[in-house]
Amino acid sequence: KVKDLRKAERKNRILKEKATGKFMLESKSPKFQQMLKLAERAAASESNILILGESGAGKEVLASFIHNKSNRNKDDFMDLNCQALSESILESELFGHEKGAFTGASQRRIGLFEASHGGTLFLDEIGGVSMNLQAKLLKAIENKTIYRMGSTTPITVDFRLITATNRNLKSDMDNEL
Repeated sequence: KVKDLRKAERKNRILKEKATGKFMLESKSPKFQQMLKLAERAAASESNILILGESGAGKEVLASFIHNKSNRNKDDFMDLNCQALSESILESELFGHEKGAFTGASQRRIGLFEASHGGTLFLDEIGGVSMNLQAKLLKAIENKTIYRMGSTTPITVDFRLITATNRNLKSDMDNEL
């Protein structure tokens, strides 16, 4: 019961910090402080961001920190672990789909690109995404336009993308070439 209570208290504190815009990260470590200053500078820009780090290093916490320090903090922070989903489900989660786009698509569903309009979309473990889906992601990032699966109607979206991975992307690229 104490463990559950502490977990609930921590979650409540985090939600209060997010609601008030006082989401704080602190450390006495000079390297961590330097990283936070860089994150705050990045938050002030509209640039898309790639966070590299080992599993469990707090990449999602840093992404949330950047969102909360940005001008987009009034809108949603949407997050998705790309590694946990198959390519087809990941595509549907990101882009959404129209009714009848595939077996089981019984109604229209907006994707995370659309849902994060005005806010931030965080894609964790982006390094494992297939080359086919990477091409679709690149087009969405460059054009800020998406198409729901099963549709030819363009949808303009305004989002900031933060991605993260624990993989060595340079090594992965070298192996692909």
